[in-house]
Amino acid sequence: MRLHRNLVFTVIDSMKLIFNEGEYADKVVEKALKRDKRWGARDRKFVAETIYDMVRWKRLYNEIAGTKSHYTTENVWKNFAVLAVLKGYKLPDWNQLQGVPERRIKGKFDELQKERVFKESIPDWMDELCVKELGVEKWTKEISALNEQAEVILRVNTLKTTKLALQKKLEDEGIETEPIRGYEYALKLKERANVFTTEAFKLGFFEVQDASSQLVADYLDVKPGMKVIDTCAGAGGKSLHLAALMENKGQLISTDIYESKLKKLKIRARRNGVHNITTKVIDSLKVMKKMKGTADRVLIDAPCSGIGVLKRNPDSKWKLQPEFVDTIIKTQAEILEEYSQLVKVGGKMVYATCSILPSENEKQVQLFLNSHPEFLLEKQHKVSAYKSGYDGFYMALLERKS
Repeated sequence: MRLHRNLVFTVIDSMKLIFNEGEYADKVVEKALKRDKRWGARDRKFVAETIYDMVRWKRLYNEIAGTKSHYTTENVWKNFAVLAVLKGYKLPDWNQLQGVPERRIKGKFDELQKERVFKESIPDWMDELCVKELGVEKWTKEISALNEQAEVILRVNTLKTTKLALQKKLEDEGIETEPIRGYEYALKLKERANVFTTEAFKLGFFEVQDASSQLVADYLDVKPGMKVIDTCAGAGGKSLHLAALMENKGQLISTDIYESKLKKLKIRARRNGVHNITTKVIDSLKVMKKMKGTADRVLIDAPCSGIGVLKRNPDSKWKLQPEFVDTIIKTQAEILEEYSQLVKVGGKMVYATCSILPSENEKQVQLFLNSHPEFLLEKQHKVSAYKSGYDGFYMALLERKS
């Protein structure tokens, strides 16, 4: 493939924003793709995938290029040269790519395949923690899967359309999809495309949501007419799915500590044709007290390390710190303690995370059950990125008996 100057310069600028300014990779990619309206699908694909690749393989490329973690313009170019050589791109005669040691790069790459922290491009602390929690064999398989590029998965909005009708509508707009066995509401794009510009998206026929994430709302066993509380709703991907499963009947209360996220949910709900959602900002204990013991179903999509979604958020490998994991485990226990009180007798709740660590998942649930005999574990489900090909997830369904 021939490299184009304007595309590569966009990648270089984007890397500096991510690693020097601390901006999130997905937001930087979004910004980068708006840089030139004349770019075609191949150009956009190159920019997005190259940015994510350079983020994903940061430690490996740094080690090969000898750049450590200093993101001067010169060092970013050295890292890009490593990517270009390993991808087999023909190096153009640009000043920034003069004297690239191609043979040394390939030799160093081969040499580093023997060490997992370089081969899979991960921090030492993360490797040590995950080996301790999962064992060497399982972690090796999981991190290899988590380093693969995330596929684009859609969730059909059953309030407005069907899977077959959506497939046909997208096909008419030049986007081919296929269903995924075992995922009732999911369609997978055969080739990456900007689905947000489609008429189908504007009409609210689908949301972009990973296949594993789509299992969570289903796990809560909601029925039309119930009172359901989504406690950590954020921008509301799972709330919208719950509303569809409830057929817009009953009461769905979506809460979060961030009002800005709930504002996004309101916009998405309008597009989705959802009208049984009420949003509530958790800004005082009063809000919680009023809802105590009132819900048929409660979803706790808990904040977590996010290690299960590294393929979608590769920059979190470098942003995440070991202290955060320790802190978040304490926070999860507090959230379970508080939000479990919203479940009425005979009601159920799901505790879910996008982590693959037992300390955040089954061990967290077991600790809760040890001190809450009124709850029973009905079932739990661990989603492996390696086995499923999608994000790593955990969900547990608990029932309040008395």
